[in-house]
Amino acid sequence: MSYFDQYARFKDFDFDSFFCRVSPEDIQRVLAKERLNTVDFLTLLAPAAENLLEAIAQKARRLTLQHFGRAMLLYTPLYLSNHCANLCLYCGFSSSNRFKRQTLTLAEVESEARVVAATGLKTILILTGESRRHAPVDYIAECVRILTSYFSSIGIEIYPLEEEEYRELSEAGVDSLTIYQEVYDERIYGQVHLQGPKQDYRFRLDASERGCRAGLRSVNVGALLGLGDWRRETYFGGLHADYLQNRYPEVEISYSVPRLRPHCGDFAAFYPVTDINLVQILLALRLFMPRLGLTLSTREGAALRDHLIYLGVTKMSADSRTSVGGRIMAGGENQFAIADNRDVEQIREALLTRGYDPVFKDWHPF
Repeated sequence: MSYFDQYARFKDFDFDSFFCRVSPEDIQRVLAKERLNTVDFLTLLAPAAENLLEAIAQKARRLTLQHFGRAMLLYTPLYLSNHCANLCLYCGFSSSNRFKRQTLTLAEVESEARVVAATGLKTILILTGESRRHAPVDYIAECVRILTSYFSSIGIEIYPLEEEEYRELSEAGVDSLTIYQEVYDERIYGQVHLQGPKQDYRFRLDASERGCRAGLRSVNVGALLGLGDWRRETYFGGLHADYLQNRYPEVEISYSVPRLRPHCGDFAAFYPVTDINLVQILLALRLFMPRLGLTLSTREGAALRDHLIYLGVTKMSADSRTSVGGRIMAGGENQFAIADNRDVEQIREALLTRGYDPVFKDWHPF
């Protein structure tokens, strides 16, 4: 059994009819409950909840303070390679886009690591395009071994691996995995992934569970908001996170809410997601899963991120670059445009001003 079996049971559910039946009284009933089930979660995603977001936000804030306090973990991405074998309509690294492709040498990886480490950050997320030929697992493992001298926590956001490959990277020093399904709707998934190994929906969906079985301490999932209807996508993403948390209680499960950003292609969102929609997504996830980590990246602007600090977010990126070697090289192609360009110190000050504790390190490997 995998999460796919749960997804398959609900994928043909009549969401529109359900949402039409949800009333403000239903929202109030859910707010009065201590523990929410999957129907309650779906209820909080209904249009009727939009007029009660203030009350929902107050409960979400209480739950976040109860389980996480005022701590906000800071991390930053480091791109190793932008070679990609996939043709994905929404991604700047898609094989259909023409620009200079590159993969960092091990010396360049260390140079980039030194720049990041100088900011004080101890948590890093390494990324590649999805090309096994240009960024094979043994290359990534060598990069990780270098990075362990500079960072206490190293995450990966790369192509889906087999369980033994995740275990190999874990032994090299990786402790967390981020992998987005991109879009849970299988029909849309087929429309936006036109070529390459990423066309295998099921292999990607099960990757997070393979990471859990391989012994990684933290796994982060999510959907790329804008590809599918956000209410359905958040529901299936939340069910995915809940499945992993229940099946692998020893693993820290987190969820990201990335919205589509401009890139070198010309793809426009199928289902645009407003700021209010994003708030509703975060609040519904927090009430459904009080212990769920919620990650907010620099895809969002500074003003919005500062406001969302209070609404359940537990992890934020800082001083991001989305090009290969973006801190030591100029002119590289960005995977997507960043909206919050503040450096680590500016984000640290923003958190302190709002009464939150910026955390640079929350894990030490042995």
